[in-house]
Amino acid sequence: MKTPKSLEPLVRDGLVDEVIRPLKSGKEASVYVVLSEGEIRCAKVYKEANKRGFHKQALYQEGRKVRNSRQARAMEKNTRFGRKQQEEVWQNAEVDALYRLASVGVRVPKPYNFVEGVLLMELVTDAEGAAAPRLNDLVLTKEEALDYHDRLIKDVVRMLCAGLVHGDLSEFNVLVDSNGPVIIDLPQAVDAAANNNAASMLGRDVNNMAAYFGRFAPELLNTQYGKEIWKLYETGSLTPEVKLTGEFKESTKRADVKSIMREINDARDEAMKQKYGELD
Repeated sequence: MKTPKSLEPLVRDGLVDEVIRPLKSGKEASVYVVLSEGEIRCAKVYKEANKRGFHKQALYQEGRKVRNSRQARAMEKNTRFGRKQQEEVWQNAEVDALYRLASVGVRVPKPYNFVEGVLLMELVTDAEGAAAPRLNDLVLTKEEALDYHDRLIKDVVRMLCAGLVHGDLSEFNVLVDSNGPVIIDLPQAVDAAANNNAASMLGRDVNNMAAYFGRFAPELLNTQYGKEIWKLYETGSLTPEVKLTGEFKESTKRADVKSIMREINDARDEAMKQKYGELD
């Protein structure tokens, strides 16, 4: 096929030997099957912001690190340079997430290179070597649903232990190869510690999984893995090896406001004493 303009620099630089065919076009990128370094891989070409269908980017970008204060100011003012920097941050988020998650055992496509808005990565395939189907395209047995759900929840835990929340996890962002589920599409991944929306995003990711797999294994519809996982994370008890129950009991204990205010006042008084003590 004719080489798309977006892939011409990679062909020219020898990173792509041949563009074989389009694979898919989604809300944020177009993906092509390519020959690279003698291997069949895929090239993900990110769409420009004004052509992308992914909304509420600001929600996901909260807490993301930037290179310097100039970049941060430009992004905040939404200048032309700032918008270009936002695009770089958005695209680099997926590249960084893929490397980080692969290093802790999360099943994601292996990244190879990222050049001029194009991510070269592993083409996830089925047992016959064809592009692997999305989870949404499959009809599962109850046993398969329980198995895949268990594996994905474990990957969600590994992701959170690595400091990340997918933020858009659903049956449309999971491929299934001969060894099981593979998580894809991570440009919106958020920093769990720096993004105030991380807890709700994690809850939505986990609930999406329960809703999908619950079609084949209805008992999953009543699980509370999201709340259980986040509580363990908040208390510093979450590890990749944690044994989850899928159960969570909301605390009915009322906050002791008077006690909290007393502690705040005591801390303030102590700070004042130290301040005036230094002046003396």
